[in-house]
Amino acid sequence: MDTQNILIAELEKLLRGGSAHAGLDDALAGLKPEHRGKKIDNLPYTIWQLVEHIRIAQWDMLEFSKDGAHKSPKWPDEYWVKELAPTNDAAWDDSIKQINKDMEEFIGLLKLADIYARIPHGDGQNILREALQIADHCGYHVAEIIVIRRLLGDWRS
Repeated sequence: MDTQNILIAELEKLLRGGSAHAGLDDALAGLKPEHRGKKIDNLPYTIWQLVEHIRIAQWDMLEFSKDGAHKSPKWPDEYWVKELAPTNDAAWDDSIKQINKDMEEFIGLLKLADIYARIPHGDGQNILREALQIADHCGYHVAEIIVIRRLLGDWRS
């Protein structure tokens, strides 16, 4: 296997989570529905708001990576939802499905692209940088989800 394929395989593992840290699916497994929007004192967001933030930011990075006409949401207001909880189970499920769909699309792009080539409409970014940024961003917020679950007494040890 050449070094390019090795790197892409490792990036895919990193993006899916679960190697050195929990992935999003693990962080959300078994979460009680009533805890999705539960606010913890002195923390600025709920698990729902974190999930939606992951969805919005990942979608933005995916769309930026593939579409020169893409317009990013306004930072920070449009990257964070105001609602503390999803309106219903379908909204929750749809958000998770979109995160997974966008992740699969980005991994497909990662496998087909020259990961070192500058994104033509960017200012120096490349697919490698976007992959690392998606993984770093999601990993950071997954850790916050786990901390909130621990504070709620809703995390398995």
